[in-house]
Amino acid sequence: MKESEQNFTVGKVSEQLFKFTVPLFFANLLQAGYNIADMVVVGRYVGSSGLAAVSNASMLCFIITSIGIGITVGGTVLAARARGGGDRTAERATIGTLFAVTALAALPVTAGGWWFSRSVFLLMKVPEEALEQACGYMNILSDGTLCVFGYNAVCALLRGLGDSRRPLLFVAIAAAVNIMLDLLLVGVWKLGVTGAAWATVTAQAAALLAGLFYLKRRKFFRGFGRRDFRPRLGTAVGILKTGIPSALQMVVVNLAFLLVTGMFNRYGVTAAAAAGIGLKISTLAGMPCWAVGQAVTAMAAQNLGAGEVGRTAETVRAGIRSGLVATGIAVILIQLFARQVIGCFDSDPEVIRAGVLYLRIFSSFSGLAYAVMYVCDAFATGTGAPTLALFNALLEAVVLRLLLCWFFSTCLGYGFAGVCWGMALSTLPPAMIGLGYCRWGRWRNGLPER
Repeated sequence: MKESEQNFTVGKVSEQLFKFTVPLFFANLLQAGYNIADMVVVGRYVGSSGLAAVSNASMLCFIITSIGIGITVGGTVLAARARGGGDRTAERATIGTLFAVTALAALPVTAGGWWFSRSVFLLMKVPEEALEQACGYMNILSDGTLCVFGYNAVCALLRGLGDSRRPLLFVAIAAAVNIMLDLLLVGVWKLGVTGAAWATVTAQAAALLAGLFYLKRRKFFRGFGRRDFRPRLGTAVGILKTGIPSALQMVVVNLAFLLVTGMFNRYGVTAAAAAGIGLKISTLAGMPCWAVGQAVTAMAAQNLGAGEVGRTAETVRAGIRSGLVATGIAVILIQLFARQVIGCFDSDPEVIRAGVLYLRIFSSFSGLAYAVMYVCDAFATGTGAPTLALFNALLEAVVLRLLLCWFFSTCLGYGFAGVCWGMALSTLPPAMIGLGYCRWGRWRNGLPER
């Protein structure tokens, strides 16, 4: 076992969760930070139309990223179970097969980004003055899909083996490259939205190269030949049984956000820019529970692979406690400094007013319900029930969020605020369902859910 890898089957669960979560949190924070850097720099140097273009395109780009993250989650779960059960052969098969599956999956996603982005933006009702910039941004980022998928494969394997520190290093490299290139390409060379897109793609490539260099240097590929990178049917099926529902879950959530973004776009460029900024800020509030959820998935899978049902149960209890505390702190900070944070992105008083309203409603009590829902869904994924997490995503993002946003904004006539209220209320029922699974799920029998 490498020095940076943890064995989750021994030791105090809460301490291990904390040690594993902290690097994941900072990695997520840095990743969000360099994505936000695009918006900050574009907002300052290009204006509201460029900001609206990047905020809308970022939603579609995040769907592409989500597919990669979702598929590679299957690698995290299989690697963690193999490590927990001491099965080195399965661990080796997971490494080679995950890279093969990831590369194959990236090809159609790249093509889809090129072919369908304009149609999606038209459906989203992206303001006309931002449409061409959004399409250009999306086309460039589609070219970097293989880098995004490959980087997530590296990080998924390391998380499954108990290492969360190296992924933080790789994201730090990407963040530094992205911010420097944003300032150079957009601020100095005046390349606008196109410059921001190239900065992001270059940063993603840098993260992938750093990850592969680390794996090679630490001899993860020792003894590997070309045959080892051909998908092994049984392992590929195992990865996809978790990866496909996880990818669908993330895609469904983000497609619903696209549709909600379309609802915001009906109220003009100011509302679109404010909602885009508000979404980025509320994403920061979700960073702690995302990190806890990632840790819970790996820890639960490793303990269940070792037959440690009691430690598996303690993992989700500690995860829910940690998610609530961390998200609560983030929500309080965002509420206290909402106006100042929105002002960092856009100095337009109307954008600031609308953005603050978004945060007052959406980044509030719903953040706590979201934390519970996310941790429980992550636990379900790690214990072999990714379809439950997918069901919860469909319920929250499609059935409840879209219905409530439409009801409050259109039927009750609350407009922009109504969309915010619909988003805020949609997380409550799925959180209760997730808690029910953690209390009564079949994982308590010590076998992965079928």
